[in-house]
Amino acid sequence: MQEKIARLEALLFTHGEPMKRLKVEKILEVKREECEALIKALQAEFASEARGLTLLSTPEEIQLVTKPQFGGLLLAFMKEELTEELTPATLEALSLVAYGGPISRARLDFLRGVNSSFTLRTLRLRGLVEKSADPAAPHSTVYDLTADSLRHLGVGRREELPRYAEFHTYIDSAATQGFKENIEV
Repeated sequence: MQEKIARLEALLFTHGEPMKRLKVEKILEVKREECEALIKALQAEFASEARGLTLLSTPEEIQLVTKPQFGGLLLAFMKEELTEELTPATLEALSLVAYGGPISRARLDFLRGVNSSFTLRTLRLRGLVEKSADPAAPHSTVYDLTADSLRHLGVGRREELPRYAEFHTYIDSAATQGFKENIEV
């Protein structure tokens, strides 16, 4: 049971956004009753004052979130983050969105090798990246440059970025090949 609870926690952490309960059941390969038991067990673990996370749960979705009492701390942190220069990690993510976008968070995570939720949130708060529905995959989202980003970069459209065709092809190829290899394993 503990391993399944840990798997649920890892899944929700990696997803970073509300996740349909049906999708959780499918990915964890559990029935509804077992999924509900796992959710309740994880909620009980997060009830401790020694934990900074909790579960936000609706009848349809579940999400791993920070506890409300840490809102002030996190707000101060975000304000500081927004006044500083972009970090190398943020620039890396922005570059991948610029040359590989529109791009899903899963693909961005794969290319970077780390969870990009916080980085994307920072880029969105700064108005550099926007989130929209993926026209190719219903119920999925993609991230893309904003008009402000293009203006700051001095281009009217992404194809005008230096060496765009070369880097776009490379990013697309690396992501596609990597996804195929992971599926085959």
